[in-house]
Amino acid sequence: MGSFQSERTVNGWAARDATGILSPYSYTVRKTGPQDVVVRVIYCGICHTDLHQIKNDLGMSNYPMVPGHEVTGEVEEVGSEVERFKVGDKVGVGCIVGSCGECGCCKGNIEQYCNKKVWSYNDVYADGKPTQGGFASTMVVNQKFVMPIPPGLALEQAAPLLCAGVTVYSPLKHNGLTEKGLKGGILGLGGVGHMGVQIAKAMGHHVTVISSSDKKREEAVQHLGADAYVVSTNAEQMQGAAESLDYILDTVPAVHPLEPYLSLLKVGGKLIVMGVIPAPLQFVTPVLMLGRKSIVGTFIGSIEETEEMLKFCAEKGLSSMIEIVKMDYVNTAMERLEKNDVRYRFVVNVASSKLD
Repeated sequence: MGSFQSERTVNGWAARDATGILSPYSYTVRKTGPQDVVVRVIYCGICHTDLHQIKNDLGMSNYPMVPGHEVTGEVEEVGSEVERFKVGDKVGVGCIVGSCGECGCCKGNIEQYCNKKVWSYNDVYADGKPTQGGFASTMVVNQKFVMPIPPGLALEQAAPLLCAGVTVYSPLKHNGLTEKGLKGGILGLGGVGHMGVQIAKAMGHHVTVISSSDKKREEAVQHLGADAYVVSTNAEQMQGAAESLDYILDTVPAVHPLEPYLSLLKVGGKLIVMGVIPAPLQFVTPVLMLGRKSIVGTFIGSIEETEEMLKFCAEKGLSSMIEIVKMDYVNTAMERLEKNDVRYRFVVNVASSKLD
C-alpha cells in the first residue's frame, strides 16, 4: 500500500476548448494517500452532462477537461487507512469525489448538496489541483466516494447506474414514492428516463411514458415494460391521462412547458425536475395551486443511496440498455448523443482502448 512515491502520469482523452472535441491527453494524479483508492478504469458511461461540460454550455468549463463520471473498474491499490476495499475489488465512482465532511449535508449523508462538494472533473481539489474524470486509465479517489459493485452486476451495466440510475432512485425514495401501486409518469425516454421506467416498475408502480412523438411506444411498452404511453402533442391522449399520476419524473434536458405535465398529476402530485437546463422554465401558478401540486428538484443521489440503488438493481436483475464503444469513437458518440441517436446510453470500454 502507498507504493506510489510521487505523482504518476495518466493517459486519457480531454477536450481543449468549447468545440468539445476530445483527443489524447497526459497528466498527473496524486500519489496514494492514506484514505485513497487507486482505481483502474475499465468502463465509463457517457452522460448528457458530459456533452454540456465539454462544450461549455453552462459557461463554467475549464480546459483541458477529461470528462466521465460514470466510472467502473478495479481497485489497483489502497492507502494505509483504507478498510472498505482491497486490491481486485470491483468498484464504481460517480459524480462527486469530495465534500467538506462537516456541514449538515455531509453529516446527514446527502453530501451531493454540500456547498464544497468536489466534482469528478472540471473542478479543483482543496490543494488547487484540477480533477479529471473517467475517460482515462486511472483515478485516485478518497474511499468515501468509491462504491462497491455488487456481485452479479456487470461493470459495463453498472456504469450508467452511477448517474442515471441513482438520479431516478434518489427522488423516489426521498419523496416517499417507493410503495407499490403508485402511478408514475416518465417524461422523456432517454438515458435517465429508460432507467426510470425500469426502477419504477421494479418498485411495483404503474408506469406511463410521456413523449413528444409515437416513435418510442414499442420500445417503452414492449422492451422496457411501461404500462401506458402518452404522446404529449396529442390533446386527446393528454386529456385522457389528466389527473391520473402520483408523480412525474421530468428527465428532459431542454426547455419545455410545464403546464401540460402538471395537468396530468393528481391532487398532491409531484413533478420532479432532473434535467440540466441552462434556461428558465415557466408555468402559471393556478395549475399548481388548484391541485396542491408541487415542483421539486433533485440532484443525483448520495453515496449511501447509490450503494442502495446498485444492490436494488442487482437483486431485481435490472440493466441499462447500452452501446459499448472505444475511445477512438467517442467524438462520434458525442455527436450522436447530441442528436439523441443512442439507445440509451453509450459506455466507453476504456481498458480496451488506445489512450495515448
